[in-house]
Parts: sequence; structure tokens; C-alpha cells
Amino acid sequence: MEVILADYLGFCYGVKRAITIARENASADGTACTLGPIIHNPQMVERLKREGVGSVDRLDELRHGTVIIRSHGVGPQVYDEAERRGLGIVDATCPHVKKAQISAKLLVEEGYHVVIIGEREHPEVKSIFEWSNGQAEIIETTAEADALKTWAKLGIVCQTTFSGGKFREIVTHLVEKSREIKVLRTICTATDQRQAAAMELAANVDVMLVIGGKNSANTTRLAQLCAKQCKTYHIETADELQPGWFDKIEKIGITAGASTPDWIIKEVYKKCQNR
Repeated sequence: MEVILADYLGFCYGVKRAITIARENASADGTACTLGPIIHNPQMVERLKREGVGSVDRLDELRHGTVIIRSHGVGPQVYDEAERRGLGIVDATCPHVKKAQISAKLLVEEGYHVVIIGEREHPEVKSIFEWSNGQAEIIETTAEADALKTWAKLGIVCQTTFSGGKFREIVTHLVEKSREIKVLRTICTATDQRQAAAMELAANVDVMLVIGGKNSANTTRLAQLCAKQCKTYHIETADELQPGWFDKIEKIGITAGASTPDWIIKEVYKKCQNR
């Protein structure tokens, strides 16, 4: 049985940067905490906790110390509140997310009605919305795009981990909604690379394993794309592998979301090779 890794998989630049920043600010006394999980990978979050980086859901849970802004970013009001509480602020927001946030802010200031294409419950999308001063509309589907009313000026930004194909499809439904449209394709390069590599590999294997947090949007999207090509399993760790998945299988493909640590990918790869 042949086991093949996708050309692009695992940690992206923004996630590597966030993990490095978190580790540089670890504290043995538990006063360094991320606001929410720094990335969407439970195993990495747990490892960081053991290394001295905790996690809180609200700023009022941290009476003193340092708050680390996670890779998904937060709205401007969080920075203000942290400052009012006298907390140290370390910003680990992914630069690509920061670009999408600032793009939304600038579009509003330029008089555009802003549309954010992405998952409305995703923390990154919420942060972009907050940088639009709460004035943007969030759209996930072509049906929602069709329902949008017309505007004199329409500005479009996107969740950085959104599907490129789905983004283009939704934009085609928005072009009739304004005579002046500004489209800022804020999908990051790593997302495009991972999705393209995963789909190419899935078309040439019998089974795909997609590794990453079940709460990770970009990992879930990889699994959805691969499932269109072949049988696909979304797993978090090697412990989830089932012998029955590989009966009469000749080729296994492996990819991983942008927040999946190398050590987890290696464990899955090794376990597959040893079958």
C-alpha cells in the first residue's frame, strides 16, 4: 500500500507565527493567556497549556498579565478593553487576517457597503465584521448573494480560508448588485495551495485522510473538497484510524489543515506505512 503526502499541508505561515509568539510569551504562573484557542487544533492548544500558555474565553477571566490575540483576530473593541483592564497585549493575528480586517475598515471609510464572504459564525469572520464597525453584511451562499439589495458602491472581502471556487461563484452573483464594485480577494495563498494540492492528490488515490481539528474550518473544507474525488476521512489524530478503511486499498493520500502540527501528521503517516 502506497502512502502519499500532499505537496502542501500542515502549518501555514500565520499559524507558525502565532505559535512562536505564544511560546515566546509563555508564563509559568499562568498569567499569559490567549483569548479563545490560538488556533483550531485541540492537541496544539493542550500542548501550549503545558508550556505555560493558557486560554480564556473572556477578558474578565484574566485579572492581570498578558492577553495573546489569537491568529483569527479580534475586533478593535477587544484591544480597547484589554488596555482599560491594564493587561499586556501581544498580537498574534495572522497577517492575512489583519489585511482582511483593515480592508473592511477602509472600504467602509471610502463609502462602500461591505460584504464579507465567509462563515458568519467563524471567529475570523466575526473579527472582520467588527473592524467594519458592524456595518458589513456576511454572505455564505449564492442564495444570500441573490437576496442582497442593490447598493451604489459595493466592497467585497473574504474569509482567508474560504474556498476559492465558492468565492468566485458568489462574486458572480453579486456583480449585478452595484454599478461600482471593489473586490478584494483576501483568501491567503496557503489556502489556495492546500486546496489545489489536496484535490489533485485525491483524484489519484483510493482514500484520502484529512488531518486537523474538527473545529477547523479550513480542514473541514479540505475534507469536503477531497470527498468529491474519493472516499475521505477527517481525523484529528492517528488513534482514529480504523483498519476497515484500508481493505483492498492500494493508495492512501494524506493532507492536513493549516493548523495541524507536524508531529500529528508524522504519526498518521507512520501508522499508515506500518499497516
